[in-house]
Amino acid sequence: MAQPLRKDEAQFDNEEITTADLAQGKRPANTQEMRPQPATMSGGRAEQADGSTQLFPSNELQDLRTRWKDIQTGFVDEPRKAVEQADGLVASAMKRLAEVFAQERSGLEQQWDRGDNVSTEDLRVALQRYRSFFDRLLSV
Repeated sequence: MAQPLRKDEAQFDNEEITTADLAQGKRPANTQEMRPQPATMSGGRAEQADGSTQLFPSNELQDLRTRWKDIQTGFVDEPRKAVEQADGLVASAMKRLAEVFAQERSGLEQQWDRGDNVSTEDLRVALQRYRSFFDRLLSV
């Protein structure tokens, strides 16, 4: 689906964003506009045992897991700070997910605007990803 960011692009940097910011549609001051990237339907995503695809590339998943582990470890010494950091991590992951889906949709729309035919297979894969994410979101 989404292309992994280039090495010079930060994905889960320590930007100041909270879940409240997302709910209110606010953008942190240091957030840059998303750079358009061509969408690819396969995106090199690994398929899970349940048939769904990973929401993030493996390197991003590892970064999220590492950051979460650090937050949990820090809870013992600074519980309030850990909760604030957890909120920020969740917010940045949600923001990144929105960017992933926006990039995919933008790529499809660019093809349509150029008059290119988007294959039914590409559209089927896109819809499957939306369905998979939606089902996972509701099952939490």
